[in-house]
Amino acid sequence: MVRQGRADHSGALSQLTDRQTFRSGAHQHVQHLQPLPGSERGEDLSGLLNGEAGVPCPAHVSIFRETSKCFQGGKLRCVARAYMPQGMTETLESLKAGIASCRICAERFATTATGHAPRPVVWFDRGARILIAGQAPGMRVHNAGRPFLDPSGDRLREWMGASEEEFYDRSRVAVIPMAFCFPGYDAKGSDLPPPPVCARTWHDRVDAALPKPELALLVGGYAQKWRLGAKEGVTGTVARWRDHAPRAFPLPHPSWRNTGWLKRNPWFEAELLPALRARVREILDG
Repeated sequence: MVRQGRADHSGALSQLTDRQTFRSGAHQHVQHLQPLPGSERGEDLSGLLNGEAGVPCPAHVSIFRETSKCFQGGKLRCVARAYMPQGMTETLESLKAGIASCRICAERFATTATGHAPRPVVWFDRGARILIAGQAPGMRVHNAGRPFLDPSGDRLREWMGASEEEFYDRSRVAVIPMAFCFPGYDAKGSDLPPPPVCARTWHDRVDAALPKPELALLVGGYAQKWRLGAKEGVTGTVARWRDHAPRAFPLPHPSWRNTGWLKRNPWFEAELLPALRARVREILDG
């Protein structure tokens, strides 16, 4: 899916051909909040923005092919873009390491009611045939570092007809939420939405690195809008599940908060779930 709305600020950025010059520019950016130049060499910037480069700007950890913005004090302070030349590819391991070290939302999370630090939950590997596109980790998942390790996960596994062993085999099932980190709670104790910058920064790269899955479970409205371009609410999208099966199944979030939704929509358990379980078993047992 081609997504619009990404601004290209590359014209304002200088080109660097020397690794030390880039490291020096990164240090200057951290100290003085100056625009960080892009790298025409398309290197993994996470290595350059650590250690001798000083404390990295959280908006510039391991970026390729992506315009990144750094906000401090509510104001846009810098815009940077890194480039990947034709023929250069990002390895799966470097991509996973980049996500695990991502701190783009550090300042955002510090202002939430939970005041927590980023902890990306990276749960995918080469060979996964089933993709679960969820919303974002909750507090329990944040603490455990394991996706869907909560009652929502129990319900999702029941919907799938999959065991814990099957579900947590990263070579078979990939979990790619709309945000890899727990977004935190607001002042009322409600879950905050997944920051859009996470999907914009990482999802296209994850999709490019992994083989196309045989089955995608799109859990909740955020994932359905991103991956299906859904224009209506969750109920309408899930009700039209046959339009996407057997390659994809849109699902409501398996949270206990949706128990009332399940009662109001008995067709979900009577019609969709048997088809979903049959498809999951076909893939896992195949």
